[in-house]
Amino acid sequence: MQRRQFLQTSGLLAAGMFAAPSLSSAAGPLAGRIRKSLKWSMVRDRSRPMGETLAKVKSLGYEGIEPRFAEAEDVDAWQQARDESGLIIDGLVAVPFDQLKEGVDRIKALGGTSLLLVVRYDQKKSYKDNWQETQAAIKDAAPYAEQQGIKFLIENVWASFLISPMDMKTYVDEIDSPAVGVHFDIGNVIRWGVAEHWIEVLGNRIKKLDLKEFDLNVAMNEGLRKGFGMPMGTGSVNWKAVREELLKMKFSGWAAAEVPGGDMDRIAEVSRQMDEVFELA
Repeated sequence: MQRRQFLQTSGLLAAGMFAAPSLSSAAGPLAGRIRKSLKWSMVRDRSRPMGETLAKVKSLGYEGIEPRFAEAEDVDAWQQARDESGLIIDGLVAVPFDQLKEGVDRIKALGGTSLLLVVRYDQKKSYKDNWQETQAAIKDAAPYAEQQGIKFLIENVWASFLISPMDMKTYVDEIDSPAVGVHFDIGNVIRWGVAEHWIEVLGNRIKKLDLKEFDLNVAMNEGLRKGFGMPMGTGSVNWKAVREELLKMKFSGWAAAEVPGGDMDRIAEVSRQMDEVFELA
């Protein structure tokens, strides 16, 4: 058994198709297991001091927020806003591969637990070279991340790389580190696959979620990116099946909205959509 798998299994023992489904207003079994977060880039109303802005976001039902690595350069300001608001900075996104250790230090100082990594596909190189070189960069920094209690979570994106669940599973397993897992984006996979099937394959490699909708009919008729424009619960994601697979793998943790943002009314609406698709309230 690989070291990463052994530690994951030990931790679990110690801790003991495209149609939109109808939504329920009753709290379901994922209530209390999902911690709602969102991307800082979604919050367009920044007229207040940052601490007040984060406090307002928290009042709308969120527990956490994820700024980009570059946006959180002023660590002192983010620490102060976090402490004033009570909103958790649960992770950083868009961390460059040549600054992974710096990213670990930054999120550690902010009190978070993860860095979201996007594995880019340099098509001037072979697929095999991309695979091995990006793995090597993660392997090099993973022991430091593990020492600091931080996880590198690889996101499935539209880079024409790691676009099947078996590829992602193999890629992560070959790195073989308890500090490396998956930040699973539910909407991103719909272009090529089925979200609940990814969850079934990846299992407890998934440590965090990104939430967005994707509508295949809109994408086919209006352009691929237009598929992301539908409200959560109204497109091609089978949210009922997603919930069932998350329960089977005993998922518990952060789920971050990654959709078009706006003012605080818009942020509140996204919070309600998250509640609906996961039956949280």
